[in-house]
Amino acid sequence: MTPEKRSIRRRGIYLLPNLFTTGALFAGFYAITSAMGGRFETAAVAIFVAMILDGLDGRVARLTNTQSEFGAQYDSLSDMVSFGAAPALVMYLWAFSSLGKLGLFAAFVHMAGGALRLARFNTQLTSADKRYFQGLPSPAAAAILAGFIWICLEYGYDIDILKYVALVLTTSTGLLMVSNFRYSSFKEIDLKGKVPFFVAIAVMLGIAFVMAQPQTMLFLLFLAYAISGPVVTLVMRKRRLHGRKS
Repeated sequence: MTPEKRSIRRRGIYLLPNLFTTGALFAGFYAITSAMGGRFETAAVAIFVAMILDGLDGRVARLTNTQSEFGAQYDSLSDMVSFGAAPALVMYLWAFSSLGKLGLFAAFVHMAGGALRLARFNTQLTSADKRYFQGLPSPAAAAILAGFIWICLEYGYDIDILKYVALVLTTSTGLLMVSNFRYSSFKEIDLKGKVPFFVAIAVMLGIAFVMAQPQTMLFLLFLAYAISGPVVTLVMRKRRLHGRKS
């Protein structure tokens, strides 16, 4: 056997982190099929499940030292389905089908924004500031749409009244993903370090609030995160201008 053939045979992929990525991909696919069957609440929950699995795959890869270029590219493809195509299609089937081309346009803006966001992220991996994301991360954008759908279904809101709100929300998430607003990555938080006791209590209370009303709290949390990008960017620009003047 030649050295080339031996090297090809030795090539492979790390199973554990890619299992989580596959789970996130399946959750996004399941969200689409659920929406096609009219099970929109299930579709919204599936998108949040995809978020959880997507958050775990990278952490598992770092903990087990199984990062790879294949895993990074596979994760991006999974994100495109779960956080780009799935939320756009679910929202279109739930709220926009009666709006014709306008609804189709809004759904496409979100999906295209997700694709462009992921492509830009992949090309800036080595040069970007690790403390911030450029543009709204696609999982957060998807969570806003999924949370909005979940709230409306939970409280029985009439989508015919709110469809234009959904239209603005869907278009806005797509545009925020390709914006230059800076969003905190929270990567500077040391989860292994010690924290004061009151911080642990605050975290437990926060989890309790989310579990009590998950649809409302998750939507509000991610909506606040989306708003934080323009606010943080404007504050940083003002500080730079004041620094130059002084």
